[in-house]
Amino acid sequence: MPEPFDDGAIAATGAGGAMDLAASEATTLEQPPSAASGGRGPGGPLGTGPAEKPRSLWSDAWRDLRRNPVFIVAGLVILFLLVIAIWPSLIASGNPLRCDLAKAQLGSAPGHPFGYDGQGCDVYTRTVHGARASVTVGVCTTVGVALFGSVVGGLAGFFGGGWDALLSRVTDIFFGIPVVLGGLVFLSVITSTTVWPVIGFMILLGWPQIARIARGSVITAKQNDYVQAARALGASNSRMLLRHIAPNAVAPVIVVATIALGTFIALEATLSYLGVGLKPPTVSWGIDISAASQYIRNAPHMLLWPAGALAITVLAFIMLGDAVRDALDPKLR
Repeated sequence: MPEPFDDGAIAATGAGGAMDLAASEATTLEQPPSAASGGRGPGGPLGTGPAEKPRSLWSDAWRDLRRNPVFIVAGLVILFLLVIAIWPSLIASGNPLRCDLAKAQLGSAPGHPFGYDGQGCDVYTRTVHGARASVTVGVCTTVGVALFGSVVGGLAGFFGGGWDALLSRVTDIFFGIPVVLGGLVFLSVITSTTVWPVIGFMILLGWPQIARIARGSVITAKQNDYVQAARALGASNSRMLLRHIAPNAVAPVIVVATIALGTFIALEATLSYLGVGLKPPTVSWGIDISAASQYIRNAPHMLLWPAGALAITVLAFIMLGDAVRDALDPKLR
C-alpha cells in the first residue's frame, strides 16, 4: 500500500526522481504573479512591472522641452518680458512721459543708466514701459491670426471641393497684399493712438499663412483610419472636426504661431518706425527707434537700448518656436 504524501510539495526532476520543497516555497509558487512579485502584475514586460500607460504627443513634447536648454532660456526671457509688460513699475518707477529738455541726449547718469533721449526723457524708463505695447500687439495679433486662420484653413481642408477652392482663392488674394505697403495705405488714415487699429490690420493680413498650414494639417488628419471609423459610425462633421481632427492637426499651427509672434512684434516696430503704427503718447520701441535714428551719431545710446530690447524679444520668441517645433515633430526625434 503506498504511503501518503507528506506536507512538502513534490516536484519532478529531470532524472525522474523527486525533491522535497519547503511548504513556504510551495505556497509562494501557488500565489498569483502579482502577489509573488511584490505587487507587480503580469502586464509589464517579462513580469517586471505593470504595463506603462502610453504617452501622448503632448506629454512627450513637454518632456523634451523641459530638457532643452534653448527652451528654458527663451522661456525665462519671455517670462521676464511678460512680467515687465504687466508691471513695468517693478523695475522702472519713473514716468516715461516726463521729460527735461535740459538733459536731452545726455549719456548715462546715476539713477539713469541708459541716459536721455532727444526730448530729455529717461531711455531706461521708456525701454521698460515700451515692452507693454510691443508684447500686447504681438500676443493679441498671434491669437487672432491663429484662431481666424485655423477656422478658415480647417474648413477648407475638411470640406474640400467648392469650399476649398473658394477659401483658397480668398487666402491667395490676401497673401498677395504686401504687409508694409498695406500698412502705409490703411494705417495712414487712422488717427487713434491705441494699439487696436494696428492689431486689427496685422490680423487682416497675417492669417493666410496660418490658414495654409491648418488646411494642410486637416487634409492629412482626416485621411487617418480613426477619422474614417468615426465617419462610418455616423459621427457628425462638427464632432469629427473638434474631437478627432483638430487635436491631431493643431501642432503645426502652434509652431508657426509661436515663431510668428516675434515677427509680429518686429512688424509693429517697423510700422511705428515709418510713422503709421503706434503713435505718441503710446510708448513703443518702434517709436523710440524712429526718434533716435536722427541722433545716431551724436547719441547712439538712444537707439542702442530700444533696438537691443526689440532684438532680444524677437530672438526669444523665434528660439521658443524652434524648440516647440523640434518637440512636436516626431520625425526629429
